Amino acid sequence: MSYYRYQNSSYYRPSLFGGFRFFPPVIKTLLVTNTAVYCFVLFLSMFRLRGSALTSVIESVFYLFPLGEGFMPWQLFTYMFMHGGLMHLLFNMLALWMFGMELENTWGSKKFLTYYFLCGVGAGLSNLFIGPLFAPPAPTVGASGAIYGVLIAFGILFPDRPIFIYFLLPIKARYFVILYIALEIYAGVSSTPDGIAHFAHLGGAAVGYVYLLIDQRRAPFSSFIAHARERMVSSRQHAGSYNSTDITDAKYYDIVDKEERTSQQQVDEILDKISKSGYQSLTDEEKKILFEASKKLN
Repeated sequence: MSYYRYQNSSYYRPSLFGGFRFFPPVIKTLLVTNTAVYCFVLFLSMFRLRGSALTSVIESVFYLFPLGEGFMPWQLFTYMFMHGGLMHLLFNMLALWMFGMELENTWGSKKFLTYYFLCGVGAGLSNLFIGPLFAPPAPTVGASGAIYGVLIAFGILFPDRPIFIYFLLPIKARYFVILYIALEIYAGVSSTPDGIAHFAHLGGAAVGYVYLLIDQRRAPFSSFIAHARERMVSSRQHAGSYNSTDITDAKYYDIVDKEERTSQQQVDEILDKISKSGYQSLTDEEKKILFEASKKLN
């Protein structure tokens, strides 16, 4: 979600085309990085090294190769930034923008980035160990596995959000996700020779689904894990000595004059905080400030 400034007002409001600088930081960084890597590899394709295309060296190092055929551990991360063509890159980045922005604004940047890479690594592992059971192993590239994790998270967190297929046919997010996963399962099991790593997509979606179950305490043993974590934190608090970080700042906002006008700087800082950490990170006072600013538009 992006924001724009009124000429004679001090408030930002959501806008679809608010400018690239208003993208959440992780989404913006991923879009820029993936595009820059693609352009750099395209540039290197014009050069040759000892009679071979220079890009072949890049591919041998950063593509995700099958086990025993050139696999290196770092490839589980680097393959996500490599793409097989312009349309491959565009579709992945469009999906990341469409479904990822709201997730980052809801979760915050740190949680979203962790989730994205977990899904991407899970997709790579799935393609390494499960993919060869159904199709001949081959090098894998692209952020699709991580984006399938983003897609399933969007469908679970916003199940009734309408998605327009080909910008015309509306379908609820939950059914859209179910349809896509069903198509991937069919294509993967039927060994369709289309050159697409279907089990990387399914692996990213599966890791994302398990993460969400644990995060929402709906998975088996999740309550046990949560209780164990609480006991560990409690034991540290009792065993630890006095720590100045345990002191919380006094809340002063109760005595602030309610008639005091909200400054533009306050609103800017609150919107920056939403972009970095999500709406749920706001304090009650910050929510009041944002609400009061919004009323000025009416």
